[in-house]
Amino acid sequence: METYDIRFPTSRELDGSDAMNPDPDYSAAYLVLRTDAGDGVEGHGFAFTIGRGNDVQVAALDALRSHVTGRPVAELCADPGSLSRDLNGDSQLRWLGPEKGVMHMATGAVVNAVWDLAAKRARKPLWRLLADAEPEWLVSQVDFRYIADALTPQEALDLLRRGREGREARAADLVRRGYPAYTTSPGWLGYSDARLTRLAEEAVAQGFTQIKLKVGADLEDDVRRCRAARAAIGPGVRLAVDANQRWNVDEAIAWTKALAAFDPYWIEEPTSPDDILGHAAIRSAVAPVKVATGEHAQNRVVFKQLLQAGAIDVLQLDAARVGGVNENLAILLLAAKFGVPVCPHAGGVGLCELVQHLAMFDYVALSGTTEDRVIEYVDHLHEHFVHPVHVTGGRYRAPSAPGFSSAMHPASIATYTYPDGTFWAADLISGGETA
Repeated sequence: METYDIRFPTSRELDGSDAMNPDPDYSAAYLVLRTDAGDGVEGHGFAFTIGRGNDVQVAALDALRSHVTGRPVAELCADPGSLSRDLNGDSQLRWLGPEKGVMHMATGAVVNAVWDLAAKRARKPLWRLLADAEPEWLVSQVDFRYIADALTPQEALDLLRRGREGREARAADLVRRGYPAYTTSPGWLGYSDARLTRLAEEAVAQGFTQIKLKVGADLEDDVRRCRAARAAIGPGVRLAVDANQRWNVDEAIAWTKALAAFDPYWIEEPTSPDDILGHAAIRSAVAPVKVATGEHAQNRVVFKQLLQAGAIDVLQLDAARVGGVNENLAILLLAAKFGVPVCPHAGGVGLCELVQHLAMFDYVALSGTTEDRVIEYVDHLHEHFVHPVHVTGGRYRAPSAPGFSSAMHPASIATYTYPDGTFWAADLISGGETA
């Protein structure tokens, strides 16, 4: 297991800027699993951070190495849940969570790398590996501890068995038409109104039927920016807004109502991601504007409570925040049980590449629908991946290459590894002026 600290200088163009994160340098605490199987197949995984946090995140990955190295490859790929259970069960590391924060993100990165390895060895894209799997095996991959009061193994099995009905027709439809996307690319908080307008108009011309704007720093600015965005996209395109946890509950209600004239489809992360009852209060007060959250939800237990409390209209799982594919299977099953649509969080470094597989599995073999469901899309950093996402006409095209789409080009790793990669070494010499 090899680890890398990979950072991109996105803060210099304010890409990714929002009300809580004004200067993000999109980064990946990255790992590669290599085996002696002789087939040259590797497993790639990562945790997404926004800069200096990688110092801590890579150290967390390294702390898990002893659980990974030396395991029989075939056995591990046949049961990734065995590693997930071992990583979450390390009592000394679990103390740092439990099942949340830096260690849990590290667990997710390692587990996702195993799924990448398993899918490559099966010669299938991950969405297809999951969709083809027997329901009983998928249930065996889920940890029902702490969620069985809301979703039992038998209920999960019933959902997956129903999801198999018609799956081949849906898989063919997915390959033919793709999966609906929305774009956040026009809406970064640091962009000028002119740039926002130009990118919003381009998004509509490209076929997107929903865009998203960052809000929450200044109400007067948000009113002006929402007005410009609505004028650019017209009344028939959905406009979502995202506060990135900026507000108290009462602020969230007042601010969202102040933006209601621009017909926002949802308000995203209006308050602390841990505040279940706060989200429920906001949802009750701002309807018909929907409430969406989940990219910073720590684990399946938080998602369970959001659903039990009727706190959200849209569930936004993240491929690299929780404990990997296994825990995201639990979250998808919970959403299916409660009938809440899943619109995954993406963007960042490689999150689009990962999350497309989870949403596509959900459509093909679980929920069976894409109604009111979209995957976030942000148009940057995809060129660093061996199998980047392909979005045309406002839709994600189904990946066909085996694996989890998580492998980065070796040249990108060599260039952007911090602090000794060629970009950062030159940047140090130039005093931070490298572009």
